[in-house]
This record gives sequence, C-alpha cells and structure tokens, in this order.
Amino acid sequence: MAPRSKPVVVGVDGSATALLAVRWAAERARLDGLPLRLLHAYQLPIGFPSGVTEEESILNALRDQGRQWLSEAREVATAVEPGLDVHTELAAMPPTAGLVRESESASVLVLGNRGHSAFTGMLVGSTSLALAGHAHCPVVLVRNGADGSPRTGPVVVGVDGTEASEAALAFAFAEASSSGATLVALHAYAESVFEEALAANNARLNWTLQREAAETALAERLAGWQEKYPQVRVERDVVHDRPTRALRRCAQTARLLVVGRRGHGGFRDLVLGSTSQHLLHHVTCPVAVVRTETTG
Repeated sequence: MAPRSKPVVVGVDGSATALLAVRWAAERARLDGLPLRLLHAYQLPIGFPSGVTEEESILNALRDQGRQWLSEAREVATAVEPGLDVHTELAAMPPTAGLVRESESASVLVLGNRGHSAFTGMLVGSTSLALAGHAHCPVVLVRNGADGSPRTGPVVVGVDGTEASEAALAFAFAEASSSGATLVALHAYAESVFEEALAANNARLNWTLQREAAETALAERLAGWQEKYPQVRVERDVVHDRPTRALRRCAQTARLLVVGRRGHGGFRDLVLGSTSQHLLHHVTCPVAVVRTETTG
C-alpha cells in the first residue's frame, strides 16, 4: 500500500479522550486526504473463567457496547469533515494485538491517553511500552489540554544529531507542512557533554565550542528537510539542558511533540525508558512516537 493511501487508524473505547483522538485523527486524515479507520477490540476480562454459561452473553454485551462506541466515534469524525472516508471495525482480539496488526498498514496510529474497558492505560503503562516497541508506524497519544482547547502552537521535534532522528524529522516536517504550523527543532546536549567530560577524565571543556558543535549537528540534520519543505518555517532551539526538561518546556505551547523511538546521546532510550514515561505522564500536548529503523 502506498504511504499516501495508508489510513489513519484510531483505537476507540468510548472514553472522552478517545473521542479527542478521533478528532485529531480525522483532522489529520482530512488534511492529508487519507481514509480513517476506527477500531474497537474487545475480549473477555482477564481472569474470566472460560466455558461458563454467561460467557456468550457477556461477549454479546461487549459487542453491542463496541458498536455503540464506534457509532459515536464515526459521528465525531464526520462532524470534523462530512465527506471523510470513514471505516469501522469491531475485532474480537486483545487491543494491543489488534492495534499492532493495524499498524502494519497504517500511516499513523492514534490513541487517547486515558480510557476504560480493554484500552485502559494504553499509553501510560506496560501495554503502551509494548505497543511503542512493536508498532510498525508512528503512534500518536492525544491528551486533554490544560483547558481542553485545541492546540494551535508549533510542532516540536527532538533531534539528537544522528541519523536516528530522520524518521522523527520526516514525520514532524510533514505534520508542520499539512497544518501550516511552525516547526521547532530541539537539540539538548547536556548529557552528551557530561559523557565527554567523563571520557576525558573531567578535563576542562570549552562550552562555546560545544554549543557550536551542537548547532552544526542540528543544522546538518535539518538541511535536506528544509529543502524538501521550503514552505515550513523552522526555528532551531539548541539548549544545554536535559532532554526531558527541555521537551517539557517546549510542550507547554506545542500542538504536537515528536520523538523517535530510539536515540543517541541526549535522546537515548527516549521512548522505551524513564524519559518517555515522564513525558507521557506530564505533558498535555499530543505526543508522536516515531519508529526509527536501525542497523547493526
């Protein structure tokens, strides 16, 4: 399936934040001219004994509830764009397995940060880490803003100065281009400097040279993308700070925060470690986790 025809997929569970995710996804699908897929996956509650007489009646109730939630989600999506190509699917399978399957043919996978039923805690616990580690496409977590209003600020992308940032940059530039937003490229170099100091037996560091090197690394990473997207206004933000703190600061006014699944230096293990969990718990803007292909 060609990338420009891959659908935007949303996990639906009937919660308020899932409907926020549907709105975000519908807008993304409208801007990019893509179809929208709404998925609700259901299963018997964990620990429920199999073979009991009530099993089929419970499954029927779960199916009826899922159909109702999908219908509500479709109404929200078509309110964003009446002519949007919307498809729904009710799947009898564990939610994580269903979403990983859908990610194989999706342009982006979108979820709310809080839910109920089988989707509870999808991106704030062990289930989320499993999904972030196995999804085949970018994953976007849509959170409720501080006042519940839509985000209109810049797209912020964390850049670590290596090729590992390319996938995150590609997603961030495309999002900024579609939405007409400014792109803020953030490079935090505090931890890499600390490592260099240790390697040099705490030799005195030239902080001016360190900053110049960080600015050069960021400029090199942005050069090709700025040529591809000349219409996108880019602001470079090079800071001597910890990545978590720098990203949280930028997220306060961002419409979207974009990070790569894996990184180097200041962004190492950004998603599958404590930094990502901190961001997912504490920032209020949507967060995009973009898969980075690595070799070796």
